[in-house]
Amino acid sequence: MRVALFSVAAVSLAVSLALAACTPPAEKAAEPAKAEPRALAGVDLDQPLRVLGTEPFWAVEITPQGLTYSGVDRPEQKAANPGPALQGTVATWTTKTEAGADLAVTLTATDCSDGMSDRTYPLTAKVEIGDETLTGCAAATAAIERAGESGRVE
Repeated sequence: MRVALFSVAAVSLAVSLALAACTPPAEKAAEPAKAEPRALAGVDLDQPLRVLGTEPFWAVEITPQGLTYSGVDRPEQKAANPGPALQGTVATWTTKTEAGADLAVTLTATDCSDGMSDRTYPLTAKVEIGDETLTGCAAATAAIERAGESGRVE
């Protein structure tokens, strides 16, 4: 009886090994498709952006980590980055600053001049913070840093 049990176990093992050898290898799982970058007027919205205005001078830095509003004689305010809501040629970030102020940044795919330099930016900006509305221009931070004092910021 003991020999018979051993033979059944040996046969079962042999059959399992034979079936495993005949089974085709599992196909690799398809790699998830890379998400297309969110872009507006050729500007990748997932990269750091600088939104700026004059009279009064102000800026909003948009990074994956958050939004930072600053200005002359204005307290710096930080907020989480919820990511932009895209609708046609408009992208909008809507959030609250750590101080509790509502902050909305709206970028539109139209050329913009800041009125002080001879630069042309690819995006027009509107920033609403608390009860104040500011208008200005925007582009990728790297593009602004590469640009000279005049010409198109690309």
